[in-house]
Amino acid sequence: MSQPANPSRPPYTVENYQQDESIGFLVHQVKLRLTQAIDEKISDLDITAAQWVVLKQIALRNGETATALCKCSGCDTGSMTRMLDRLEEKNLIRRERSTTDRRVVLLHVTENGQALLPKVVPLIVEALNYALVDFSGDEFEQAKALLRRMVVNLDARHG
Repeated sequence: MSQPANPSRPPYTVENYQQDESIGFLVHQVKLRLTQAIDEKISDLDITAAQWVVLKQIALRNGETATALCKCSGCDTGSMTRMLDRLEEKNLIRRERSTTDRRVVLLHVTENGQALLPKVVPLIVEALNYALVDFSGDEFEQAKALLRRMVVNLDARHG
């Protein structure tokens, strides 16, 4: 195991910082390219990677609200509303008022949405595996562990 970073000598300094070599930039580039690869794979199913993420979240948490989706995705409410409108127009989700609180709108995957889910997953898997084509099993596990640590470190900044 490597030594923990020395807080008095952080990895980045103003002198050594280069945007195109920064972790944030590289993670962003991976996300962009992975999204493009997924979009290419699933375009014949008339859904985008962004729509897939929201549809899958709703499927995992039947009755999810737009507010909860915004929190987990980091998306603003206006963008989320437009995304939900598109998914509803495609008959992949439906909105339903809560019976306990009329102010709350719950989101559910329709039969069409449920039928689409198993068609998309193999294509997502294919795109992910393409990104990892030359990774060993250990490298794959290490990459996930490092990314999880970054998430934990960033979450910890709030106390």
